[in-house]
Amino acid sequence: MTDCAVMFPGQGAYLPGALAPLAEDEPLVRETLRVLDRAAGRVGRSAPSRLLLDEDAPSLAELVVRSPADLHVALFAAEMTLFRLLTERHGLRPTVLIGHSFGELVALTAAGVYGLDDGMALVAARDDAFAECPPGEGGMVALAVSASRAAGLLTGLGEWEVTLAADNGPRQCVVSGPAAALERVRAAAETLGIGATRLRVPYAFHHRMLAGVADDFARRAAGLRTGQARHVLHSAILGRRLDGPDGVADLVAAHLVRPTRFTEAVRRLHADGVDLFVECGPRGVLSDLVEATVPGVRVVAPLRRRVGGRSVADALAGAGPGALPGAVVSLPPPERDPAPLPRASRVDGDGGPGAGVGADGDGVRDREAVVETLRSLYATALGYPPEVLTEDADLEADLGVDSIKQTELFAQAAARYGRTLPAEGSRLTSYTTLDALAGLLATLPAQDAGARGAGTPEVSA
Repeated sequence: MTDCAVMFPGQGAYLPGALAPLAEDEPLVRETLRVLDRAAGRVGRSAPSRLLLDEDAPSLAELVVRSPADLHVALFAAEMTLFRLLTERHGLRPTVLIGHSFGELVALTAAGVYGLDDGMALVAARDDAFAECPPGEGGMVALAVSASRAAGLLTGLGEWEVTLAADNGPRQCVVSGPAAALERVRAAAETLGIGATRLRVPYAFHHRMLAGVADDFARRAAGLRTGQARHVLHSAILGRRLDGPDGVADLVAAHLVRPTRFTEAVRRLHADGVDLFVECGPRGVLSDLVEATVPGVRVVAPLRRRVGGRSVADALAGAGPGALPGAVVSLPPPERDPAPLPRASRVDGDGGPGAGVGADGDGVRDREAVVETLRSLYATALGYPPEVLTEDADLEADLGVDSIKQTELFAQAAARYGRTLPAEGSRLTSYTTLDALAGLLATLPAQDAGARGAGTPEVSA
């Protein structure tokens, strides 16, 4: 019997129309969404099915700015629907459930601590607790280094107000704090050659700045009904397994102010015998982090589309014998963690920065050639066969490349061609294919040799 952990990601995992392909073949999807639509209506929220069944629904970046409450309800509904599909329709038997940030609230509901109505009410209570907290005073920055290296950076800078928010993996963490202090950290990191991306979030999540909001959230959550968990729960925030009502109350109280230590949690679960991690969300963000943390471990992201030609059904079956009864299949090769793209000076073996690009930048005007160069660079960094990276393949929806990694890769590609990124950031969520990115490169101004690596486009969490 395979020991299996089911993972519930945070808000960055949202994808418009994520359940549309499943809804065509799985009646349970629409049935579950009807229940969740009614539950959302009872707490004054819009029906999540409109975002999960329409691939032209608003993007993550749009919802973060205009309607975070709709975003959270949609993500909760997507994850709960997929969990029900995996366990009831495909027979998945989880050994343990684990969430990342917002996903910890979904995990509580999936475990049966909250029913669907009360789980939806818990999500609404979290948003309602922010009613008196003005956005913009704090924020978050993703750093392309380990949590320990980030701690050393913060200590060296003397930025005591900025603290670790999420330890995601050996090469990725997130820090949060006051806006001005965060900007100093971001600028210093870039000066040192550390990838640093300001996340499009309105608050300093997992930071003591939200202590008042956390108290309000805990008060609201205390009025909801809870029951006995049907599955074992491990909290990456508390760093332990939850045991009874006291553990649930501790998690709710800590949810907004304590860091998510996902790396430590994954290593502990693996040491305890878990060798299969299934991501219960619309992308494959956590799957990449797990594989980077424990190389060679089996990971399955059922809604990651068209990676190596795998369909949704293939991914569901890929959990293997013992996890999904009756599914006797061979597991596809693990999805590799996106590796950092080499610096521009190392891209070409026989040239320096921008080798092959004319001094006047005409190289970016040959669109077909640029697409081929991007395909080679992205395939190397992501570990995908080049043929998977067709010019119209969506980096997010089809290949599961999260927004942070897209930002890192495009910044390196821009440096390769000697282009200057906009000072205020660029919405890469609007340029999600190689062809679109090639077109964007052609619109960027050339940069001075001394300014290489100076800018990074802003993305959403």
